[in-house]
Amino acid sequence: MHGPADSGGYGRAMRSIGVLGLGRMGGPIAARLAAAGWPVSGFDPRAARAPGGTHSTAGSARELAASVDVLITVLPGRGETAAVMPDLLAAMAPGAIWLDLTSGDPALSERLAAAGIRSVGAPMGGGPAEAQAGSLTLFVGGAETDVESLRPLLETIASRIERAGERPQDGQIVKLLANLLWFGQAVAVTEALLLGVKLGLTLGAMRDILPRSAGGSSFMTTHLDRLLAGDYAETFGLDRCVEELDTLAALAETASTPFALSTLVAGLHREALATFGPVDGELLVAKLLEQRAGIDLSGEIDLSA
Repeated sequence: MHGPADSGGYGRAMRSIGVLGLGRMGGPIAARLAAAGWPVSGFDPRAARAPGGTHSTAGSARELAASVDVLITVLPGRGETAAVMPDLLAAMAPGAIWLDLTSGDPALSERLAAAGIRSVGAPMGGGPAEAQAGSLTLFVGGAETDVESLRPLLETIASRIERAGERPQDGQIVKLLANLLWFGQAVAVTEALLLGVKLGLTLGAMRDILPRSAGGSSFMTTHLDRLLAGDYAETFGLDRCVEELDTLAALAETASTPFALSTLVAGLHREALATFGPVDGELLVAKLLEQRAGIDLSGEIDLSA
């Protein structure tokens, strides 16, 4: 684990870290950074949340932003970021860096970066278990000098750092595109399995053959068994999935690029949200399709074999 003692000039240049958002992702991240030796403080507007293993707790978000050299935001989405960051950026000290780990809106990131504060966007791939283990994937956008100054910190919380580009919003764009493909594959794989069952194939045969076929994907190799076990990935809100798809639709409209297939995927996720509500479950669109087909994909095969 990297820390101030082995980070060259980092410990001197970046003496303190603040984490805004101490929920299921921000809490483990703050704890991991504190365990690595950095002076970490934190704040969460939900007062009931524990400090997340930080050395200290700030009295407000503005106090946190004004008192640290690196402000890390781990917020639910674009709405929360838009609500708090203009004020916090104005409060930050000259030379401080804003590291945004939120999966948000590239257009918003671009507007906020124009405030003149050094900023790096690094939305996360992975869930609470990866945050605790320091094995997140980060999609990083920002000026080379800023990214390199933060590298020891990034390597403390992530095992995979993907460099997306020189603009803070570049990481947001790549993360959204990765999620767009994932959402689409969740729909396509579920529809294929349901059709196969209706046509007389066993789930065991499809599980063995399809991931190795020309249509195989990371979704199949990484998430198919979760789906077949009835695990609908309750680590991210279904409403947040729809929010990201809406953001992508707006970006595609602005860029005048085709988005017809993804519009259908977004529509199915919106129908799932209307059916199940704003609950945790990235794969609840699969449950919606199962219900419409009258087929429950879980429990049909021995996943331990």
